[in-house]
Amino acid sequence: MDTMIINQQSRVDYTRHLEGIIKTTAEKAAQILGLAKTTELSVLIVDNVYIRELNSLYRNKDEITDVLSFAMNELGEDEPDYDQQAEINILGDIVISLEQALLQSEEYGHSLERELGYLLTHGLLHLLGYDHGNEDELNAMRELEEKIMSAVKLAR
Repeated sequence: MDTMIINQQSRVDYTRHLEGIIKTTAEKAAQILGLAKTTELSVLIVDNVYIRELNSLYRNKDEITDVLSFAMNELGEDEPDYDQQAEINILGDIVISLEQALLQSEEYGHSLERELGYLLTHGLLHLLGYDHGNEDELNAMRELEEKIMSAVKLAR
């Protein structure tokens, strides 16, 4: 999977190590989920001010969040969100607040790397049509999140 990452914030030190966590997690997730090598994803790293603006604009929630996903193609309920046979699959954009990820990692008592990997995984699953609107959906999503996080050695 081709993952393009843009860091648009300066509040938290964004290192090559963190970029590597994002790329490694995206690659492993693509393998586990059976995504084609021609799949493309963009990840935007922002601060809390920016993600709050996006959350307000696109979700009518004037509050900080940790991750937002914007699918390139949002299809109907009975249509697949991902075409394995397509020459190029552009999944969409994942926006992660690195500032919020740092706060949450401290709150939950784990590393920033783990939080960043989790947020990337969570956002990616949303792009693929997974949701957590009910308990069954939540359980299915959590199971995949844990499988991916374990594969990149970022499990709890």
